[in-house]
Amino acid sequence: MAAITLNHIVVGTYFAILLLLMVYCTHRYGILFLYFKYKGKQHPPPRMPHPLPPVTVQLPVYNEIYVVKRLINAAINLRYPPKLLHIQVLDDSTDETAVIARQLVGEFQAAGHTIDYLHRDNRHGYKAGALQEGLKHARGDLIAVFDADFVPQNDFLLQTVPYFSDPLVGMVQGRWGHINRNYSSLTQVQAIFLDAHFILEHCARYLSGRFFNFNGTAGIWRKKCIVSAGGWQHDTLTEDLDLSYRAQLAGWKFVFLPHIVTPAEIPVDIHAFKSQQHRWSKGGIETALKLLRKIVSSNHSWQVKIESVFHLTCNINYLLVFLLAILAYPALVIRITMGWQHLFIFDCMLFWASTLPIALYYLISQREVKEPWLHKLQYLPLLMALGIGLCINNGRGVLEALLGRKSEFLRTPKYQIEKKSDTWKSKKYRRFNNAVMTLIELGLGFYFLSAISFAAVFAVYDAVPFLLLFAGGFFYISLVSLVQQYQARSRRESDRQSHSSVALLKG
Repeated sequence: MAAITLNHIVVGTYFAILLLLMVYCTHRYGILFLYFKYKGKQHPPPRMPHPLPPVTVQLPVYNEIYVVKRLINAAINLRYPPKLLHIQVLDDSTDETAVIARQLVGEFQAAGHTIDYLHRDNRHGYKAGALQEGLKHARGDLIAVFDADFVPQNDFLLQTVPYFSDPLVGMVQGRWGHINRNYSSLTQVQAIFLDAHFILEHCARYLSGRFFNFNGTAGIWRKKCIVSAGGWQHDTLTEDLDLSYRAQLAGWKFVFLPHIVTPAEIPVDIHAFKSQQHRWSKGGIETALKLLRKIVSSNHSWQVKIESVFHLTCNINYLLVFLLAILAYPALVIRITMGWQHLFIFDCMLFWASTLPIALYYLISQREVKEPWLHKLQYLPLLMALGIGLCINNGRGVLEALLGRKSEFLRTPKYQIEKKSDTWKSKKYRRFNNAVMTLIELGLGFYFLSAISFAAVFAVYDAVPFLLLFAGGFFYISLVSLVQQYQARSRRESDRQSHSSVALLKG
């Protein structure tokens, strides 16, 4: 028997990771199957309950000077009997947002609206803590939640409240729209990501009877459901995902309404986007570690359990992609020097088996939301490259969760960017990326350029598309990070000089 060498271990690990990634990628076929199987199963909306239940609308905010006024105005304009509508501004702000919000709430109170301003002196529990504190003072039987970057349509409550005629319904989730989808290539790609999550994943899971999650905003809860499931807890960074699974484990039914669309602002800053993705990835794994054992040992069906495992562990892919990136070049060199070129056929097969489901998945999502899906073909390479480029940022979040390392809830900055002419680069709340992480991303881009050159020299052309995708992903995310950081700092320096000049003239 031939001895197992380091070369065997490297190549074997490389293929094991590829196979595992292919399992997660082909799981998307399962989502598509469920989506098309149950697509026509949507039931007509039930009648409005009589008497109407009182509703509390919670608006959690933290340092949102650019969008807090837009948010409160949208909540005030919600159509519902005034005597049954209660609005809470849950403000943890430490800047002038608090002044703006408090003044606006006072004006609406004077005009006869039932709206309260609750300000905490600390951010204990972050968003989950603010929601839980607000729940103590909520007057409604139903609790709607809207984050600061959302602008609910005025008929949101009239469209969602009827579903609570069923006493077992604990939560109704609407779909996210995108105010600034066309702002940049980055916002276009994020919109495609989100459309697929809502239209394909949520519809497939909801209509087939699997668990799905409240997305932290643009949804409405039965207060009794929140309380009976243990309330808002802050031991994960995804309090919404955590409560969703606890509530469904307790027997509550969730409803997803894809036709109820709440417009929202997509992050335009790559650093804000990366921070958001890091939080979601880390929080998802924290929730998996917290609840998977309870889910697997529950009395729910095996279909629910399997889908829950895929759903809650999917972010592990980012760590796997990072490991794959590290091993790709050594595995390439080993197979060439050891004469194992025949193994490259497996690379090719696994590459296409993993990438085709993703491409099909996102194109179908655009067709289903009535976007010009053929036009969206141009964004597919960027979408796939961005997913790879995020593996360091998100993989770090996954690793932190697995190691039990806790971190602060970093909210995503919002700048009220609604049209292409709007600018954000000189505004507050800019989040600069970890310079070391950006350099690692840039270094991996050059690492894969070297691998591409090596493959070309030895005529291993089957590996080139795979390597190009990795190189493009790391170069894109690192270079955009560096460019945006430089532009923002240049704009800020220019603004400081302008302010200094004005002060001198006034003096």
